[in-house]
Amino acid sequence: MTAQLTEHAPTESALAWRADPYADALRAGRGPLFLRRSDGWLLPLDVERWCAEPDEADESVLDRCAGPVLDIGCGPGRLVATLAARGRRALGVDVTPEAVARTTRAGGSALCRSVFDPLPGEGRWGTVLLIDGNIGIGGDPAALLRRAARLAAPPGSLLIEVATADVDERVEVHVDDGRGGRGAPFRWARLGTRALCAAAADAGWSRAVTWEAAGRSFVGLRR
Repeated sequence: MTAQLTEHAPTESALAWRADPYADALRAGRGPLFLRRSDGWLLPLDVERWCAEPDEADESVLDRCAGPVLDIGCGPGRLVATLAARGRRALGVDVTPEAVARTTRAGGSALCRSVFDPLPGEGRWGTVLLIDGNIGIGGDPAALLRRAARLAAPPGSLLIEVATADVDERVEVHVDDGRGGRGAPFRWARLGTRALCAAAADAGWSRAVTWEAAGRSFVGLRR
């Protein structure tokens, strides 16, 4: 999420996600909240869905999870908490303290940390998740895919939510609440299925499956 991402310390982006509009929305459990590009284009962020129970599309992801699960950018933790309630080992990682707090209150386990920081169980996670557009973290999908490959176990899987449109973009955005509140700028990416699969192949992943559920699109990869 920094202007030039390294695979070690995207510090500026972590600070951007701790900005008041995002933390306030998570605390309230509702938006409006957007990512705003420099040209004014808005991407709505579905805070209400993130703070609710898993929906049909989420369940399609949960059904494909095998082994211990690492949720990168877990947000308020609906997936981690649900897995924990089902007796599954799961850990969320998020740079926003309020997200981690909500996850733990919901019964899940989470760390307030960047995915590029050292993490528990590196190389031993059966399933790694990048849901809710989190392939965009850092604005460099190739770096994020390489990092995920180091986190997953050797025949582990990576489940990614992609844009429903055929898009491949890296942009500078900021969090915007539509009422004048805004966070610091940071780098973000959006990928559709075709762009994601091309980037994944270059990072050493093979495509296992694609699917759609409740108007959302997903790609499952294998190491």
